[in-house]
Amino acid sequence: MNKIKEINMTEGPLFGKILRFVMPLMLTNILQVLYNAADMIIVSLSGEPDAVGAIGTSAPMINLFVNIFIGFSVGANVVAARNIGAQNPDGVSGAVHTAILVSIIFGIAGGAVGIACKNAVMSAMGNSGRLLELSLTYVTIYFLGTPFLSLTNYIVAILRAEGNTKTPLFVMSGTGLLNVMLNLFFVLVCGMSVDGVAIATAVSNAASAVILLIYLSRNRGVCRFSFKKLKIDKDALKNIIYIGLPAGIQGALFSLSNMIIQSSIIKVNNMITPAGIGYQPVVKGNAAVANIESFAYTATNSVHQASVTFTGQNVGAEKYKRVGAVMRNCYIITFCIAEIAAGLILLFRRPLLSLYGVVPGAAGTGEAIAFNTACTRMLYMYPMYFLLAFMEVGSGVLRGLGKSLTSTTVSLIGSCLLRIVWIFTVFAAHPTLEVIYISYPISWGLTALIHFICSLAVKRKLQKHQSEKSNCENINSFKNCLT
Repeated sequence: MNKIKEINMTEGPLFGKILRFVMPLMLTNILQVLYNAADMIIVSLSGEPDAVGAIGTSAPMINLFVNIFIGFSVGANVVAARNIGAQNPDGVSGAVHTAILVSIIFGIAGGAVGIACKNAVMSAMGNSGRLLELSLTYVTIYFLGTPFLSLTNYIVAILRAEGNTKTPLFVMSGTGLLNVMLNLFFVLVCGMSVDGVAIATAVSNAASAVILLIYLSRNRGVCRFSFKKLKIDKDALKNIIYIGLPAGIQGALFSLSNMIIQSSIIKVNNMITPAGIGYQPVVKGNAAVANIESFAYTATNSVHQASVTFTGQNVGAEKYKRVGAVMRNCYIITFCIAEIAAGLILLFRRPLLSLYGVVPGAAGTGEAIAFNTACTRMLYMYPMYFLLAFMEVGSGVLRGLGKSLTSTTVSLIGSCLLRIVWIFTVFAAHPTLEVIYISYPISWGLTALIHFICSLAVKRKLQKHQSEKSNCENINSFKNCLT
């Protein structure tokens, strides 16, 4: 059973294998996004006008604290993939059990830090009144469930390392349905709002973690989990931290830049919203699009995860020439996915936005402001969405090559720092939504180009080192024959 699910990444044609890896993974990730989408869609039925905006403004703060801990799952994926590629079962076992224990520790730490800092962070973003009250309720309950969220992400990363992307798909399908049912129960039957959907999300994450852990304990392959072997392997932990820490910091700082952008959006809301409107329409429109956009992002991010795993296994097998083929195929696949996803969202933007309660209205009304905000974000960002996809693939290849710090540095300078500088300079001079949104494709394109150049440079260096090593071994072999 396990052999059917594994993909041989180090031999044979790559295009079909990458697609086989990506499609179940993409569906799995989309199901995870459905957790949050179901929250926002169903909470819009609660009659609380600021509920959608509250969940939307909570996302950057949640990601700030969660990403730095869950980001280490990238390290777990690469370390396990390399040991699988090198056919080192002891190394795989050490990586698996270390990752599981680390996930629980980091999940608890992330939740505790988030709860302790929630008031200060949400207030600093510009939230106030009812929006602040609802946001604090949502993040408090959400952070209580982060240990399960963390464990789920680490187990999925381990399964990806051995090429198994179908099992997470089946599990997330079931728990995704559970999440929707609980959302409907808490909101429509119990009359709850953001508190109900937060509880539903936490319960669904817990169910995912338990089911996946049971599956991993019954795995017949090299990634089998056993409670008896649950301990920290120093070498595995060192490598997981080395690769995962930059990824975690990158995720957290990306969230920090998004928090600054979110505060700028609140500023625009306060500037253009007439008095008398009982909620924040710009915040609501932006939150709705950001949530819809997460489906397109997670689709392209699936190719990013494939690039990490395929590159990691081929580096472990010392097949560096295949890394170039991995890059080429991943760029082609991610371009198609990004443009199709962005095009479909633009085409069906009206019915999609209506799911979140964002619909056209008379000029000057809250409905009109929210709808115009949503359309502005889509039209400025989606035509060039393939640049984000290229940025993700380049980052993944660098991580698979073992250059996680390089990937993080490039991403932080090209995206985070550029956006922050943009907000404090260009936006400060021209405080409009258009100025905010145009910064995204500019930063994507710049970062993608640098990632591509760095990936080629690292790959060529590894190939050169391998060639020199091979020549040296041949010379020594020839000398031994003469003697």
